[in-house]
Parts: sequence; structure tokens; C-alpha cells
Amino acid sequence: MSDFDNPDIDDRLKYFTYKPVNVAPEISLAVYFIVGSILVWQMVRHRSQRWVAILPGTAFSEALGYVFRTVCVYNTTFGMYVAMMLFLLVPPNALALVNYKAVGKIMRDSRAQPRWFWLKPGFVNWFYFGSDVFSICMQGAGGGMLTGTNTRDAGRAVVLVGLIVQLFFFACYLATAFYVWWRPEYTVHVSPSDVSHASAKRRVMLAVTLTTGILYLRSIYRIAEFADGYGGKIYSSEWAFYVFDTILIFIAFIVYIVFFIGRNFPRGTEVTRAPSVGYELQQRPVDSSQLLVSKDHPV
Repeated sequence: MSDFDNPDIDDRLKYFTYKPVNVAPEISLAVYFIVGSILVWQMVRHRSQRWVAILPGTAFSEALGYVFRTVCVYNTTFGMYVAMMLFLLVPPNALALVNYKAVGKIMRDSRAQPRWFWLKPGFVNWFYFGSDVFSICMQGAGGGMLTGTNTRDAGRAVVLVGLIVQLFFFACYLATAFYVWWRPEYTVHVSPSDVSHASAKRRVMLAVTLTTGILYLRSIYRIAEFADGYGGKIYSSEWAFYVFDTILIFIAFIVYIVFFIGRNFPRGTEVTRAPSVGYELQQRPVDSSQLLVSKDHPV
């Protein structure tokens, strides 16, 4: 008889291999709800473009995951455990979508002429977006399989493949992001709180590179956890989950709040190029006519 079929074993031990602590999930729930609320307020204040809503949406999804974990502290069931796994494993990957979109928007709006096809905005947008969606689907499917005694090994393999694929594309994306940061022809919208184009670009690129690095570290932890296997030392260490998942993702959100990129991507903005002076940003309705900005042709 397996542990899952043994009625004498505490359900928490069946799924977690330990008895999860109280208070910690409740605190995490409250923290992520506050983080999501702050990001919503920032979006409204700066009239951010709609794709930035992925940030508060991810924070609220994390909070929901800790709701399920709180329930599991008192009454662990198969359904609650699956919901907790999915909402704590998958949503943080959506943060990468925000970073991919931000760099893709910079590349597209700057209208630079890339030398290589892998630096074209369309390729960057869909290549990294597609890779992240694939990774999310793999991890979601594998996470669901982990809860079954007959599919646990297969589920672990599926999650590992998804995490390794994600790790590879994180590295590729970081190389692209640093290239965009280094090249002066790529610019971003200057918000009222920015003192220059350089400071605006530095803030956006700091946000996307720092948070991608944090997601990279989190993925390494998850790979080690699933490679170690169900019941392994890492899986059975609750402190490791809170340090390398809960706290790491919280730090990533702090970066997003401090360097809020939504202020540099407000609705109704785009980049225009002048042949003699490079790139300038103008805020205007999307349906207005093209503007040419230069020293010799002032607006």
C-alpha cells in the first residue's frame, strides 16, 4: 500500500512530506495582495499600457496560491494541493512576458535597423513570448501530473524540461536586453520623473535585467527541487521554498515597483525618428499624423 492510500498517514505528509507551518502562508498572501494593489495604483496613475497589467495580475495569482496553501495547512486535499502547486509554480513565469514585451516595444518603437534577424522586433516579441508560453504549459501540465502516484515521475520530467527550456531562453533574452541597453539608437519614453532619455532607459533596463536575473535564480532552485525528486531533501525543506521562491519573487516585485516600467510605456505614445538627430519620443493620440522632430524642423 502506498502512502497515498494509507488512511493512517496525515494528508499533509502525503503531499508535502512535512507539515507546512502556519502564519507564513497568511503573511505571504497579505504581502502579495498589497503588492498587486500598489501595482494597480501605479498603472492607473501613469496610464500604463494594458500589457503592464500582467504585473498586478501575477501578484494576485501568487496571493491566490497562498490562499490554497493556507487551506492546506489545516486540511490538505488533492484539489487544494493541485491548485496550490499550479498557482505558485506557473504565474511567476508571466513576469518574463512583461520583460520580453518591454524590450520588444523599445526595439519596435525605436525603429532601428537591426543587422541580424534575431534582433528584429517581430522576432524578439514572438520568439521569447512563444518560448515562455511553451514553458508555462509544460510546467502547468507537469505540475498537475506530479499529484498522481502513477504519473509523478513523468510529471517531474515534464516540469524539468519546461524549466530547462525557460532557463536557456532567459540567458538568450539577457544577451538581447544588454545589447539593447548598450546601443544608443534604442530609446524609451521619458516620463515626467525622468531627467533624461539616458535615465529613463537605465531605469527600464535595470528593471527587466534585474528581475530576469531573479527569475533565473528561482528557476535554478526549481530545477534542483524537481531533479532531487518527490521526498528529496530540497522538496522536503519548507524553508527553501520560502527563501528561493516566495522571497525571491517578492524581491522581483519590489524591483518592478521601485523602477515601475509602466510610467515609460503610457498609452498614446510612440517613437519617431529624425534623419539627422536620431530618436525622439512624442506623446500623442495613436491616430494622429506622423511627426518629424529635428533641430532644423521644430514642431
